[in-house]
Amino acid sequence: MSKKVGILTGGGDCPGLNPAIRAVVRTLSSKGYEVFGFKKGWHGPIANETMTLDMANIDKLLITGGTCLGSSRTNPYNQEGGVEAIKKTFKDQNLHALVAIGGEDTMGVAHKLSSQENLPIVGIPKTIDNDLDATDMTLGFQTAVQIACDAIDRLKTTAESHDRVMVVEIMGRHAGWLTAYAGLAGGADCVITPEFPMEIDEVCKYVQSTESRGKNYAIIAVAEGAKILNKGQEITSQSEHAVDSFGHVQLGGIGDLLKNLLKEKTGRDVRSTNLGHIQRGGTPTAMDRVLSTSLGLECANNILKENWGMMSAFKDGKIQSVTLADGVGRLKTLSEEFYSRCQAFFG
Repeated sequence: MSKKVGILTGGGDCPGLNPAIRAVVRTLSSKGYEVFGFKKGWHGPIANETMTLDMANIDKLLITGGTCLGSSRTNPYNQEGGVEAIKKTFKDQNLHALVAIGGEDTMGVAHKLSSQENLPIVGIPKTIDNDLDATDMTLGFQTAVQIACDAIDRLKTTAESHDRVMVVEIMGRHAGWLTAYAGLAGGADCVITPEFPMEIDEVCKYVQSTESRGKNYAIIAVAEGAKILNKGQEITSQSEHAVDSFGHVQLGGIGDLLKNLLKEKTGRDVRSTNLGHIQRGGTPTAMDRVLSTSLGLECANNILKENWGMMSAFKDGKIQSVTLADGVGRLKTLSEEFYSRCQAFFG
């Protein structure tokens, strides 16, 4: 009787999830394992909702964005009986192992279930925020950077045509890696991230600096979770929606707030663009396909070796495994060293 392995993808989708799924399925199936998917993140093992992963069409996943399994922000520790339901599914399905692919919240649940309930779980880190510890780069990040950089490139030409200041709002709740990478690659005149709040007068200074050197436009890259200070008063974007099951409030709108402040203080024609979910959609880049496939292969090898409680990682320039505990030990926020590279080109 073949050993059964389930896979789930939790949290926000991103390019690279499907290639990682493909790598796990291809590797384990060749060793005689039966691999199937759980639908919609942690909801799947709670409700025991599964789907077949078709080997005849599995290679199509390499170039497909999103996740064929669906996703959700379901938190079994925030649902009555959620953890017990997952344990029952393990028993009912006679699961040999579960692969959890996700970010901070998904990996946090995986770590709890592995360490506290002794369930055989392994993980693959994904998030366009690149904020998981113990890994240098998560799958989805490189594609999201390229998408945001492409958007900045396009905004430059229209900004120059109309003598405008363009504010580009980029995803990033607590960590500014995506905004900083895209801003540096796209030649942004100012980058504002959650880790490094900035006074509005300082932003205005950078806009004016571009004018003084004969440049008739400016690009401001701002993370959705960034903090703008106006005479010491903190301005952030936060919707009035209820928090999700992991306690996160929906963000979005800091670009418009910044646009209005810049208009008022500089008198310039300022427009804002919120890239939103465009950053999470579409085909993964070649590098993200390589990373996702490599992480999936490492994950499958952990299952073959029964190394439970481990997470595949790209760390110190190579693919290796780290503990789930290390992966969720702390949030990996934008370093001052990298931010200083962006600052070198402000204004």
